[in-house]
Amino acid sequence: MRISVIGTGYVGLTTGIALAELGNQVVLVDVIKNKLDTIMDGKAPFYEPGVDEMLSKHIERGNITTTIDGGKAVKGTDVTFITVGTPPREDGSMDDTHIRSASRMIGEALKDRPGFHVVVMKSTVVPGTTLGPIKETIEVHSGKKAGIDIGIAMCPEFLREGAAMQDSLHPDRVVVGCIDDRTYGILESLFSPLGSRILRTSPTSAEMIKYASNSFLATKISFANEVSRICEKLGIDVYEIMEGVGMDFRINPDFLRAGAGFGGSCFPKDVSALISIAKGLGIETPILEGAMMNNEIQPRHLVDMGERIAGPLKGRKVAVLGLSFKPDTDDVRETRSLPVINELRERGALITAHDPKATENFRPLSPEISYTGSPEEAVDRSEIVFLMTEWPEYRTLDWSSKSHLLAVIDGRRTLDVSSMKRIKYWAIGRPLPE
Repeated sequence: MRISVIGTGYVGLTTGIALAELGNQVVLVDVIKNKLDTIMDGKAPFYEPGVDEMLSKHIERGNITTTIDGGKAVKGTDVTFITVGTPPREDGSMDDTHIRSASRMIGEALKDRPGFHVVVMKSTVVPGTTLGPIKETIEVHSGKKAGIDIGIAMCPEFLREGAAMQDSLHPDRVVVGCIDDRTYGILESLFSPLGSRILRTSPTSAEMIKYASNSFLATKISFANEVSRICEKLGIDVYEIMEGVGMDFRINPDFLRAGAGFGGSCFPKDVSALISIAKGLGIETPILEGAMMNNEIQPRHLVDMGERIAGPLKGRKVAVLGLSFKPDTDDVRETRSLPVINELRERGALITAHDPKATENFRPLSPEISYTGSPEEAVDRSEIVFLMTEWPEYRTLDWSSKSHLLAVIDGRRTLDVSSMKRIKYWAIGRPLPE
């Protein structure tokens, strides 16, 4: 098929590459020409394992092209995916400015385009958006009727940053929310080569599936973190507890690893949006609100433990290892490293930070601290280490040679305690130190 993808951010680019890998002709659309030039050089505007290699392959084969002319791209393709950003407003609700703009452009392009064209909403949007402003805007500006002249669908993405290409090509399910059989038939044909189960539902249900999925996973993480604080007081290891809990087939062990909390572009934003939706409906959400509250407690708890082990932090030289919200990405959105650094600064610590990929993205968030190009330098310059992201580079450090350290606080349960030797070491969910 001929496919246009509106928006070349994380979702748009990985979706376009995956569709090209399935044998389709893909044109990527963005309003920023420099961004498209970078893409045509075979380089993604973000770090994600495997993306650059696959992008280069399909550009060389001619399966992927780019343009700033969205109208031309829509007219020359059979299916259009909307993958523009849906950032949160200050109150947690979704900002649909980019979606409305993309929908208007698509509608104007379809006005004179013959034949049946399918528009797929891929960005995360609140329930009712696809059949509301998206459908209405496209119909008004195209003069065509959804379900008759054009197809409208919602197919949420379920990508894990750091494993986006794997998830794009081998998803555990594909959700197709549409209102007519013709649209479903086209999208079933498009997605069937993935070999995954396809669930057909309404667009509004598809939108809610995405929010409910991410909110549930975020709640599992917060639950594990809350239990970890109890286990620490009881003198037992939360990882042993969660191993036993996760063996229950009704629960499973995924997302039960206690740590510094969840971050990234999805979980915090989606939970906040679902809380905002519920408030608009007059519904209380104590579980979701509790998940968000727990996520803010955990970074402060980590700093408290550092102070408990090493004493007052004022004037102490502290290394923070890991700035991205998880390994294998340079994404620093809602990273738990930021509240930890802010708390450390409030307590007077002198901070040096390192990350293999995310330093330049993080620097504007905290320009006052120091940054190094290697984890060894950061550790050697410090008395206390806070490990915030489980990058492999940190596991392989020669910790036995770092006897100058007063303490290592492991916020991700990454390090081998036997490698600490004479260093005071504590990790999330372990018994509290004396």
